Parts: sequence; structure tokens; C-alpha cells
Amino acid sequence: MMKLEEAIKQKEFKDPYNKLVVNLLYTHSYLVTAQNSLFKPYDISPEQYNVLRILRGQQGEPLTISSIQERMLNKMSNASRLVEKLKGKELVQRVECPTDRRQVDVSITSKGMELLETLEKQVSEFNHKVIHLDENEVIRLNELLDQLRG
Repeated sequence: MMKLEEAIKQKEFKDPYNKLVVNLLYTHSYLVTAQNSLFKPYDISPEQYNVLRILRGQQGEPLTISSIQERMLNKMSNASRLVEKLKGKELVQRVECPTDRRQVDVSITSKGMELLETLEKQVSEFNHKVIHLDENEVIRLNELLDQLRG
């Protein structure tokens, strides 16, 4: 296990709060880089995977772009652009809302559902492999992170 100080070649931090923020950002980058490798063979990004999971959770009911944006893990992602890329891969479909032509309803296609099914086991194995903690530690860390966000 490599300590944060070794990984980023920094001898010390101003205080433990500063170290925690840097550690969380570094860990985020570590996880995203690993996820990119997992999804690359399927020509999707972690953000596109997140959109597909959000739509699958709707159980066939469409969502607006703004509703997708609200539910995304990365609030800085451009949901419209992500949906367009997924549409080009035939993983989602966009339909103009009949009551409001400015609104677009998005739903996952059967091809998108098949891709999620294909990835499900790999994602589970990835999560267990990349997180070097036992189940009790994972539960406690989840509790601590929830507490951290207030």
C-alpha cells in the first residue's frame, strides 16, 4: 500500500484536513482512471455508464435531460452531449415530448440494457478488486463519507 505522500511526492501537509481533501481528490482520479480502462473496450466513458444506469433505474419510463443531469454523479458533466453520444451508439433514444416541444424524453434501448447486463459482473469484480478493504471497512467508510458531506 502506497501512502499518499509517496504517491504525490509530498513530505507533509499543512494539517490533516488538507491531507484528506487531497487524498479524496487523488483517490477519485485513481478510480476514474481505472474505470476508464474497464469501459474502454465497450467504447463508453464512466459518465456515459452513469447515464445508462440512471435510465435503467427508470424501468422503462423516460427522463428529461435536466432530470438526468440532476441525478448524475459528476454534476459538471454535460448530459446533453452524453445523451447524444449514447444515441449515436443506439444505447438510448430521444423523443420530443408531445406536450412541450422544447423538452426531450430520453430512455434506454434494449441494446443499452444488454450492455449494462454484460458489464454488471465485470463492474462488481472491478469494485471488489480496486477497493482494498473488507466489507465492514467498506460499510464504515460509506458511513464516514455520508457524514463528511453533512
